[in-house]
Amino acid sequence: MNGKNDPNEEDLNMNSKNDLDRAYNDDVDSIREHEFPMLKDTTYLDHAGTTLYPRSLIEDFSKDMMSNLLGNPHSASSSSQLSTRRTEDVRLRVLRFFNADPDHFDLIFVANATAGIKMVMEGFRNQERGFWYGYHTDSHTSLVGVREAAKAGHRCFMTDQEVEEWLNHHDTMAVDPEAHVVRLFAYPAQSNMNGRRLPLSWTNQVRSFKHDCYSLLDAAALVSTSPLDLSNASEAPDFTVLSFYKIFGFPDLGALIVRKASALVLRKGTYFGGGTVEMVTCGKENWHVWKHGSLHEQLEDGTLPVHSIIALDSALNNHQRLFRSPARVASHTAYLADYLYDKLMALRHHNGAEVCEIYKESSLSYCDSRAQGPIIAFNLRTSKGDWVSNTEVEKLANIRNIQFRSGGLCNPGGIASSLRLEPWEMKRNFSAGHRCGKENDIIGGKPTGMLRVSLGAMSNMQDVTTFLEFVEEFFVERGDIAQPASESRPSSRDLYIETLTVYPIKSCGGWPIPPDMPWEIKAEGLAWDREWCLVHQGTRTALSQKKYTKMALLRPIIELDSGLLHVRYHGPIPPGTAHGISVPLSADPTVFQRSKDGSQSTCSQVCGENIVAQIYASPKIATFFTNLVGTPCTLARFPAATAGLSTRHFKAHLNINGGPQNLNARQRPILLSNESPILTISRSSLNRLNEHIKLKDGKAAHASVFRANIILAEDPASSPGSERPYVEDEWRSLRIGNDVNLDVLGGCRRCQMVCVDQGTAEKNEEPFVTLAKTRRKEGKVFFGVHTALSEDAGQVASTRVGDRVVASTDTYHLHKDFAKDTHDLINKACKTESQECREILQSSFSTTSLRENNIFPTDNGFLRTVMDPLNYHYHYHLTIRPEDIWLAILFQFSIWLNTHAAEPATCGNFVAHEDRKESAVFTNGCLHTVD
Repeated sequence: MNGKNDPNEEDLNMNSKNDLDRAYNDDVDSIREHEFPMLKDTTYLDHAGTTLYPRSLIEDFSKDMMSNLLGNPHSASSSSQLSTRRTEDVRLRVLRFFNADPDHFDLIFVANATAGIKMVMEGFRNQERGFWYGYHTDSHTSLVGVREAAKAGHRCFMTDQEVEEWLNHHDTMAVDPEAHVVRLFAYPAQSNMNGRRLPLSWTNQVRSFKHDCYSLLDAAALVSTSPLDLSNASEAPDFTVLSFYKIFGFPDLGALIVRKASALVLRKGTYFGGGTVEMVTCGKENWHVWKHGSLHEQLEDGTLPVHSIIALDSALNNHQRLFRSPARVASHTAYLADYLYDKLMALRHHNGAEVCEIYKESSLSYCDSRAQGPIIAFNLRTSKGDWVSNTEVEKLANIRNIQFRSGGLCNPGGIASSLRLEPWEMKRNFSAGHRCGKENDIIGGKPTGMLRVSLGAMSNMQDVTTFLEFVEEFFVERGDIAQPASESRPSSRDLYIETLTVYPIKSCGGWPIPPDMPWEIKAEGLAWDREWCLVHQGTRTALSQKKYTKMALLRPIIELDSGLLHVRYHGPIPPGTAHGISVPLSADPTVFQRSKDGSQSTCSQVCGENIVAQIYASPKIATFFTNLVGTPCTLARFPAATAGLSTRHFKAHLNINGGPQNLNARQRPILLSNESPILTISRSSLNRLNEHIKLKDGKAAHASVFRANIILAEDPASSPGSERPYVEDEWRSLRIGNDVNLDVLGGCRRCQMVCVDQGTAEKNEEPFVTLAKTRRKEGKVFFGVHTALSEDAGQVASTRVGDRVVASTDTYHLHKDFAKDTHDLINKACKTESQECREILQSSFSTTSLRENNIFPTDNGFLRTVMDPLNYHYHYHLTIRPEDIWLAILFQFSIWLNTHAAEPATCGNFVAHEDRKESAVFTNGCLHTVD
């Protein structure tokens, strides 16, 4: 195989930067305006996921469908024969697109590359003795999954060198027939993680040096921007899989290209579907005869997706007309990737620290499209070397309409290798609640995923410069950026409750509590707050205003006298839709759906958590919300107005100022709020934020966008200019009146939902853009604080608008006395543990190890250790002393034990008291404090 689509075509692959001048396709700029209208005001950089389809493709395909009568191909009618003829024509044309001689290759249409991999796996699984499987660590998850069917064993090759050594170990011809098993070696032509292109020569080496061993090439990532030449059948892979939507954007279809000389291994299937057999008997005898024609006739079960296959005809035509050839696309995208890579690598913070850590082999160059594809995988760092949360990067990118990929990238081996994540660390991360796409993407001082920018045929220089400007604007620290910090002022000055708001339906509008009305505060939050939600009728997942902004216009009204919750829509109402609905506040069982077993409970999901909710049975309710939100949904309640039944709990957060998290932040019950019982913001902080926004001629943020339950304002009698913006960063507790105490649980981490105007449901850039520049700490954006009724206050309290509030900023410090043989504690624990355990403890002494284990000496003379063993964050700030170093190591040791123990023990919080010395005891894998 080689890298050219047509042996006679001009080779536009670049070998050095000297070739860059002729690489960029200037026609793309004019092509985009007409052919890709969806790119208006959008920067799309996820072509490795799927590229975009041109307008002409859809128009040509539509004309084709309107001009021809296409029937089911399993018939003799003229319409059926037309479908068969067109399908076979496209099959041949696709083979020629990859220079695959139809005398030597067959093509089976499948749903996507993964379906092709699965088809190969099923063929090998049906072998009499099973099969052995080898795969490269850079493989896509779909290739990795084949190992589960390899009964004769499997091996993951961790490096190219391991593959080469295995290939160079020639098999002898004398093979014991009793011990013989067929083998399959699979690898990607290009890593979908970072674009590295692996040697295509391996497939020929497998055939030459490995007896009865077949090769499976995942070409999906490669062919999206590069040619694949299968003209040399003797060197080509036995099986090649790909997805057409990665090349053309449309249709959603894949292919398995099979070398006919290797086809026999796939013919030993057990299942047969319609169209793959000549005759079948049922009943008295069970007998069937396979078709003996081409391989694709035996493997394409049922009716083919004829229309999608015919769409390939239009796709091939338009791709050639617009971009000329895959080789031209390869050189164009290589030019852009090389430019982007150089610029990202050149970015520096004010102190000279690098902004980007890019995961690319140093020996490879983006200007050589034969060795490196147009994908850049990277993470961002702050000027102090801390990792920037990928979730926060994506939040800002979404506001700026920049599309790229983040997370695990469906490449587990590449991610683990690049991020130096050991298996025990990945298991720990999973136990800590990490899932791809979740916000806790930095655990144990390491990122759990990365950012991926990938270019395509229609990418242009504006895409690249827009992304570079985005990174520079938000993530390059110039030294003069305002840091999130509160003003140090006395804490005794009174505040008062300016507004109280409840949000009865999650993600819908709020209802301001009348000023003269006392309102209950429960352990779960303000009464009636977020007790209802809208759920999708199909998935039963709770809807969010992030995706459905019109939810902001659904305004609830609580009418306690009549015992009703009214919902009205403050926007244009579609014809035939009611102007509002009402449901009882009580848990009336007659209004909910019943399942077949008579139960009224339905499994649902909120913020990724499984809950049990009750769905309203009324079709009118479902129609009302469906018509207004724009997706099939209905109303649900959680729990059924019964106190104490909440199964959800508060999610701990780091305080914005880097100070210790309030030690009262234990598990607190919540209903349907995202993170905590009560969200509180400061009017002074909002005023300061809007001052920053107005300096950039932006639109001031209304308090409603923060969806706070409580807005606290300073005493109106205070002198002008005495406001204390962001003083809430220092709060540890709030006293309302004389008898209500709220614990401050931590800072509120913000997302782009604050950009939804609650009055119009329109999205804006502000206030999140300004928050990201002025209120970001450790890669996270904060505004407001999470609060909850103090556990000492009982189950219920009450408050009202105008109540006086006093904030406490008292801090607690942990005083530990390790004078009593701390060394003996470590040695005693080590005696009963493994060599690996002892090595971990010994390595913890080094500064490098302390930093890698997320134990950081900070500028203000404190030592911080942040652990996340079981989805809870523990934050401790300790004055640096030798015994405190030991304490940090003990914490790390306890985390290791919890990760490795058969039944992990829970690491409890330390109870801290001022002016009280405590010593430590290490038992059952946990560190405890005693008097």
